[in-house]
Amino acid sequence: TCGACCAYFRVSFYWAEGDDASGRVPASLTEPVTPFLRCMAGTNQKQPHCKALIGTPGENVSCAIYENRPSTCREFSISGEGGEVNEACNRARARYGLPPLYKDMLFHTTADAATVELSRVQLPAN
Repeated sequence: TCGACCAYFRVSFYWAEGDDASGRVPASLTEPVTPFLRCMAGTNQKQPHCKALIGTPGENVSCAIYENRPSTCREFSISGEGGEVNEACNRARARYGLPPLYKDMLFHTTADAATVELSRVQLPAN
Protein backbone atom coordinates (compact mmCIF):
# COMPACT_ATOMS: atom_id res chain seq x y z
CA THR A 1 0.00 0.00 0.00
CA CYS A 2 1.05 3.65 -0.08
CA GLY A 3 1.74 3.97 3.67
CA ALA A 4 -0.01 7.34 3.99
CA CYS A 5 -2.30 6.12 6.77
CA CYS A 6 0.77 4.99 8.75
CA ALA A 7 2.09 8.55 8.70
CA TYR A 8 -1.17 10.45 9.15
CA PHE A 9 -3.19 8.92 12.01
CA ARG A 10 -2.55 7.95 15.60
CA VAL A 11 -2.73 4.15 15.53
CA SER A 12 -4.47 3.31 18.82
CA PHE A 13 -5.59 -0.13 19.96
CA TYR A 14 -6.48 -2.14 23.06
CA TRP A 15 -3.48 -2.59 25.35
CA ALA A 16 -3.74 -6.41 25.37
CA GLU A 17 -2.75 -6.59 21.69
CA GLY A 18 0.85 -6.05 22.80
CA ASP A 19 3.12 -9.09 22.92
CA ASP A 20 3.77 -8.33 26.59
CA ALA A 21 0.08 -9.02 27.31
CA SER A 22 -0.67 -12.13 25.19
CA GLY A 23 -1.06 -10.22 21.91
CA ARG A 24 1.19 -10.10 18.84
CA VAL A 25 2.13 -6.42 18.44
CA PRO A 26 5.73 -5.86 19.60
CA ALA A 27 5.38 -3.84 22.81
CA SER A 28 8.74 -2.22 22.13
CA LEU A 29 7.09 -0.41 19.19
CA THR A 30 4.16 0.91 21.24
CA GLU A 31 3.45 3.78 23.63
CA PRO A 32 0.78 4.01 26.35
CA VAL A 33 -2.17 6.34 25.63
CA THR A 34 -4.53 5.52 28.53
CA PRO A 35 -4.67 2.64 31.01
CA PHE A 36 -6.60 0.66 28.37
CA LEU A 37 -5.11 1.92 25.11
CA ARG A 38 -1.70 1.99 23.54
CA CYS A 39 -0.59 3.27 20.15
CA MET A 40 2.15 2.53 17.67
CA ALA A 41 5.29 4.46 18.57
CA GLY A 42 5.64 7.63 16.56
CA THR A 43 1.92 8.05 15.85
CA ASN A 44 0.91 10.02 18.96
CA GLN A 45 2.39 13.34 17.85
CA LYS A 46 1.53 16.34 15.69
CA GLN A 47 3.12 14.79 12.59
CA PRO A 48 2.56 11.05 13.09
CA HIS A 49 4.86 8.48 11.54
CA CYS A 50 4.64 4.87 12.68
CA LYS A 51 8.01 3.45 13.75
CA ALA A 52 7.13 0.19 11.95
CA LEU A 53 6.73 1.95 8.59
CA ILE A 54 9.71 1.37 6.33
CA GLY A 55 10.14 3.79 3.43
CA THR A 56 8.46 7.02 2.37
CA PRO A 57 4.67 7.31 2.08
CA GLY A 58 3.61 7.24 -1.55
CA GLU A 59 6.79 5.50 -2.61
CA ASN A 60 8.07 1.99 -1.91
CA VAL A 61 6.86 1.23 1.64
CA SER A 62 6.37 -1.80 3.82
CA CYS A 63 5.46 -2.62 7.40
CA ALA A 64 8.18 -4.10 9.59
CA ILE A 65 5.54 -5.94 11.65
CA TYR A 66 2.95 -6.66 8.94
CA GLU A 67 2.04 -10.14 10.24
CA ASN A 68 1.84 -8.78 13.81
CA ARG A 69 0.26 -5.38 13.14
CA PRO A 70 -2.56 -4.19 15.43
CA SER A 71 -6.26 -4.64 14.74
CA THR A 72 -6.55 -0.95 13.82
CA CYS A 73 -4.25 -1.54 10.85
CA ARG A 74 -5.83 -4.88 9.93
CA GLU A 75 -9.29 -3.30 9.85
CA PHE A 76 -8.36 -0.10 7.98
CA SER A 77 -9.56 -0.51 4.39
CA ILE A 78 -7.81 0.91 1.39
CA SER A 79 -10.22 3.27 -0.32
CA GLY A 80 -11.91 1.48 -3.20
CA GLU A 81 -11.31 -1.97 -1.73
CA GLY A 82 -14.48 -4.04 -1.89
CA GLY A 83 -16.17 -1.26 -3.84
CA GLU A 84 -16.25 1.04 -0.79
CA VAL A 85 -14.73 4.52 -0.61
CA ASN A 86 -12.75 5.21 2.59
CA GLU A 87 -12.57 8.98 3.02
CA ALA A 88 -10.04 8.62 5.85
CA CYS A 89 -7.71 6.79 3.47
CA ASN A 90 -8.16 9.49 0.85
CA ARG A 91 -7.45 12.27 3.40
CA ALA A 92 -4.19 10.58 4.36
CA ARG A 93 -3.26 10.13 0.69
CA ALA A 94 -3.98 13.82 -0.02
CA ARG A 95 -1.48 14.88 2.65
CA TYR A 96 1.24 13.17 0.63
CA GLY A 97 0.06 14.49 -2.73
CA LEU A 98 -1.45 11.17 -3.77
CA PRO A 99 -4.70 11.00 -5.75
CA PRO A 100 -7.83 9.62 -4.07
CA LEU A 101 -8.85 6.03 -4.69
CA TYR A 102 -12.44 5.25 -5.60
CA LYS A 103 -14.62 2.21 -6.05
CA ASP A 104 -13.76 1.92 -9.73
CA MET A 105 -10.29 0.70 -8.78
CA LEU A 106 -9.51 -2.99 -8.96
CA PHE A 107 -7.19 -4.48 -6.39
CA HIS A 108 -4.86 -7.31 -7.33
CA THR A 109 -3.01 -8.88 -4.42
CA THR A 110 0.22 -10.73 -4.95
CA ALA A 111 1.58 -13.69 -3.01
CA ASP A 112 3.16 -11.14 -0.68
CA ALA A 113 0.18 -9.98 1.40
CA ALA A 114 1.96 -6.71 2.20
CA THR A 115 2.06 -5.68 -1.47
CA VAL A 116 -1.03 -4.44 -3.29
CA GLU A 117 -1.01 -3.45 -6.95
CA LEU A 118 -3.64 -0.93 -8.03
CA SER A 119 -4.86 -0.40 -11.54
CA ARG A 120 -7.59 2.03 -12.52
CA VAL A 121 -10.32 0.51 -14.63
CA GLN A 122 -13.91 1.44 -15.31
CA LEU A 123 -16.29 -1.17 -13.95
CA PRO A 124 -19.13 -2.20 -16.27
CA ALA A 125 -22.49 -0.57 -15.57
CA ASN A 126 -25.12 -2.84 -14.02
